[in-house]
Amino acid sequence: MPAAFPGLVTILSLILYAATGVNASRLRGRHKIEAPSVTGPPEFERAFRIQQNTLEQLALFLPALWLFVLFVSPFWGGVIGLVWVVGRVLYAISYQRDPAARGPGFAIAGISSVVLLLGALVGAIVNLR
Repeated sequence: MPAAFPGLVTILSLILYAATGVNASRLRGRHKIEAPSVTGPPEFERAFRIQQNTLEQLALFLPALWLFVLFVSPFWGGVIGLVWVVGRVLYAISYQRDPAARGPGFAIAGISSVVLLLGALVGAIVNLR
């Protein structure tokens, strides 16, 4: 099953996104922030931004991952995808503690997405032959 590893990475990325949503919801309840408001104590606003930014990044990451898997390598796509997940976890933890410290996690995930996207592009071009 060559797609099992990147499939597992996809599941992990979705679990991460779900966890960020649960955390934002938990803090919304703790601080009694009524929907649709997205402002409140900094702890909630950070959690909400983590969730939203993770969703925004998934829109690039997931297609890039699967196109890389299709055109380049399921194994290496899974490895790079796993690095993305680790980067996003680091981002979430760092951002929740101190927004100024979110850079390394953001960079790790961002670079991973770019590598997947560019690799998929090269792979697709090579496969045009």
